[in-house]
Amino acid sequence: MKKMKTLSLLLLVGFIFTACSEDDNGIGNPGPALDFISYDLGEKSDSGVSGVATFNELQGGAVQLIIEVVGTSAGNMHPAHIHMNSAFEGGSIIVPLEDVDGATGLSITEFSSDVDGNSISFEDIEGLDAYINVHLSANALGTIVAQGDIGENDLTGEEKSYDLGEKDVAGISGTVLFQERVNGFALATISLDGTPADGTHPAHIHMNSALEGGGIIFTFNPVNGATGMSVTDTSESAQTGEDPLIYTDIVEIDAYVNVHLSASALGTIVAQGDIGENGLTGEEKSYDLDEKDAPGISGTVLFQERENGEALATISLVGTPDGGVHPAHIHSGNAAVGGPVILTFTSVDGTTGMSQSNVAELNDGTEFGYADVLDVDGYVNVHLSATQIQTIVAQGDIGANVE
Repeated sequence: MKKMKTLSLLLLVGFIFTACSEDDNGIGNPGPALDFISYDLGEKSDSGVSGVATFNELQGGAVQLIIEVVGTSAGNMHPAHIHMNSAFEGGSIIVPLEDVDGATGLSITEFSSDVDGNSISFEDIEGLDAYINVHLSANALGTIVAQGDIGENDLTGEEKSYDLGEKDVAGISGTVLFQERVNGFALATISLDGTPADGTHPAHIHMNSALEGGGIIFTFNPVNGATGMSVTDTSESAQTGEDPLIYTDIVEIDAYVNVHLSASALGTIVAQGDIGENGLTGEEKSYDLDEKDAPGISGTVLFQERENGEALATISLVGTPDGGVHPAHIHSGNAAVGGPVILTFTSVDGTTGMSQSNVAELNDGTEFGYADVLDVDGYVNVHLSATQIQTIVAQGDIGANVE
């Protein structure tokens, strides 16, 4: 939404708009606009049509709506309406508008009430639960060429995207994007690559981090496998009984997103990602883990900062035996001198060579996050097994011990 209140500019714009309405449509000059609000109209149906809808406050109390789009062609007339609800939800017409003239891309309508006779003032526009549709033609109303949310459904420009990484099915990954609406809720869009064309993939927000796991707190509309897309308004869960989520809560929530293979195979997760306070900031530090007592085993330990200051620690080794379970720890001191265990990781799976752990505190309960990892006087040991702790298969200094 764009709103400006500089008097001289508004008066100039008002005179231009009212002059256009008189010259182009034969509407009597209602005087200069006192204020205005503009909303974007985005392209739909690969139409190439997009533009702006501008609401003007007129001196007599009426509202003037000017739709101006590009991409239309001379000889075509495009019906346009204000509908109730958000564009995602859909809804009935509340204000019919003058057709958009394909030759000019313009539609100019003056109104002061809805189809039921309820008054609408300029002050009401920002609070409207509504959207605008521009259609292909009177005979093809089902084809929308341009569309945009208005009023409380408009997007503020604040948004947050989180990665959804590949999980149990190779080749499926993407993002979940949350965009704040004026009403405080969010438009949530899941976009995945690699989904099967005939797939329908349930998706949810779960409490806690993905490593910890937790119950469902919000259900998205399922991901369409043919498009890889799911769009949900967080004002209403797709599952009855779940609470709505506002944008400011989402960006701070202790949660993660799962996308599942199907309703009958919820145990198979095709994409997953932490969100809110568990989301990754992009800051990360990797340390080498060198071969030690078992030839051929080496790798890295990667620490990635979370939004809440904690860290996601991923140990990745090559050469570990299939079926092996390898305890891993941070020890105090450096590897050359040695020292006691201060933090225990999840054991490395020998079959995959992987271990993931959330780093939030030391074994004694002392807070220990990403910033502490970078400064710690420590090193990492990965051991052969719980019964052969003395055999170290990979080892590396971290934090202050690495230049």
